[in-house]
Formats: sequence, structure tokens, C-alpha cells
Amino acid sequence: MRLSPMTKNKTTSDPNGIYRFDNFFTISADLICIAGFDGYFKRINPAVAKLLEYSEEELYAKPILDFVFKDDLQATIETREQVYNNKPLLNFENRYLTKSGKIVWLSWTSMPVESEQLIYAIAKNITHKKRIEEERNLILTNLTQINKELKILSHKTSHDLKSPINNMLSVFNLIDVSKINDPETLELIEVLKLTSENLKETLNDSIDQLIENENVNTQLTDINLKTALEEVLLSINSLLEDSKAIINIDFSEVQNIIFNKAYLKSIFLNLITNSIKYAKPEQVPCITIKSQKTNGIKQLIFSDEGIGFDMDKVKDKIFGLYEKFHGNEDCTSNGIGLYLVYNHISSLGGRIAVESKLDEGATFTISFKY
Repeated sequence: MRLSPMTKNKTTSDPNGIYRFDNFFTISADLICIAGFDGYFKRINPAVAKLLEYSEEELYAKPILDFVFKDDLQATIETREQVYNNKPLLNFENRYLTKSGKIVWLSWTSMPVESEQLIYAIAKNITHKKRIEEERNLILTNLTQINKELKILSHKTSHDLKSPINNMLSVFNLIDVSKINDPETLELIEVLKLTSENLKETLNDSIDQLIENENVNTQLTDINLKTALEEVLLSINSLLEDSKAIINIDFSEVQNIIFNKAYLKSIFLNLITNSIKYAKPEQVPCITIKSQKTNGIKQLIFSDEGIGFDMDKVKDKIFGLYEKFHGNEDCTSNGIGLYLVYNHISSLGGRIAVESKLDEGATFTISFKY
């Protein structure tokens, strides 16, 4: 049974006989469909055909499962059986394969009507969201591995250094200074002993700090943007004075955000120092930092008037580790700054976008999750 898309109902509230729901059905950007308990589409809106790249005739002619990505078939079949048992389906995610072979992710909400042997369903295309999640998970996996290796290296280095330092201190304790008459030699021994003791103390403190950091999770707090920025500006005061940088600040629209303070300060630090480093030659760096709220989402807008990027060349690499985009890099530039900025933001569920043109500066828009 296929339901005709031209079916119309006349109602007292619709004296012209125009089936207004039909218009909503047709223009919706979400995928809306009616499926039968026999596993076939009975009616679909244009968004379904557009996304899956099949004609309506092709979509009506084959079982729905023929369009499901093979790795999701079993889960889809099991879920469909629940719907057949009159259980509504909410936010079920699976993948479909388009006619050209692309994989798309859909999130389904389906309501069965047993008396009609029909299922009314709406699906949202969440492919972009899934790609962002995959990128984030890959980054987190890489960061976790890097962090693990750094911890191992730190523990190994600490362990390897402790033995020779303890040996040195043991040697000093064995020296009978009463038999040494040369004042300079005595003074030298005392200096070496104190240095070794200080080194041991520093090493122990570092180990304690490493263990403590391993037990602390990334904490989210209510942060005042102005206060966090002022702390960063104070820490690079000499750089700001040397560069004569002009920084315009406007946090009137959003004063506070829920974020990790160390991450936020790192973001400020990296973006500001980058803007100063890549200012136009013979021109004072001019930086604008402001907050805003767009569709309920808190955002931080960071822009400069520097040499900018050629986005056609670097848009896929701009937040990559060790990536460098300017010909005037000096030996202090290691390509880590924007990588850290991206990971600080994405690891806490936020997003960052960049707009830039050569010789016209760059604008970074940071959208926070909370």
C-alpha cells in the first residue's frame, strides 16, 4: 500500500480543502516518512530522496533494509521488531548508504500505529555531528597516548636520576672533611653537597606533583572572562610593551562561562602571542577580543589585523600538530599553539571556526558547550 502524496482532507478549519500538513511534509528539511509493517516505504518527503540520492520510485520499490548500511543491519532489524510490538522509537541512530556510496548517519523517532500497520517516522541527518565526534575521539585517543608516553618518560627520568643523586650524597657522607685542610676544597664540597640535596628535593617535589596531577580530572568552573584575560596579559606584560600591541576588549554581552580555567588562559595566551608574532611588518598589532551570545550559545570572538592565512591552502590543516603556514617562522615557532587551542575547546565539547584572508587578519569564533 502506497499513500498518495496528493491525498487531501477537507476540514471546517480548512475551508479551501488545502491539506496544510501536506505542505509541511513537503518542505521539511528533516526526513519524514511513513513505512509499512511489511518493511517498505509508503510515503516519503523530498528530503529523503535528496539525501539518499535515489528517486522516489527506487525508494518505494525496495525494502527499507536494502538502504541501511550493512554494519547496522542487525541493530536496525532488532529495533524494528520492537516498533512492530507497538513500542515507540526515540533517537535511534543508524547509517544509510546513498546511491553514490556515501555513508550518512540518521537519528530516528518512530511511532507505530498497529491498527493501520504503519510506522510514522522522522529522521535528522546527524552525519556532520558524527564526523565531529569521530575527530574528537581520534584527537582524545592521540592525546591520551601522548600523555601516557609523557607520564612514562617522566617516571623513568625521575627514577633514573634518583639513583645517581643518592649515590652522590652517599659519597659526600663518606668524605672525612676533618682531614681536608684546603678551605677552597671544603667550600667546593659543601656547594656540591647542597646542590645535590636541592636537586633531590626538587626531583621529589616533581614526582609528587606528577602523581597529584594524575589524580585530578579536568575541572569545569564558572570563569569571569575579564579576570582570566587580565591574568594572561599580566604574564606577558613585557611582550605587550615591546610590541606596543593594542588590545580592544568587550565582554559586556557575556561576562562568565563554564569552562576549565587553565584551558581558557592557554587559549588566550596562544591566540594573543600568535597575533603579535604574525602582525604585519612595521605595523602595531591590533587585537579585538569580545564575547557574544548567538542562538543561546556563548561565544568568544578573537580577531586581529595581521598577515592572515590563505584559507584555500590551509583550511584542513590549520589546527594540526606542528603545522606552520608562514614563510617567516623563526626557530621558536613549533606549530603547537593552534593545536592546543583546538584541543582545549573540542575536548570540552566546544567548537572553533576561523575566517581569514591574506593581509586581512584572522577571526577565530569559539562556541562553548555550557
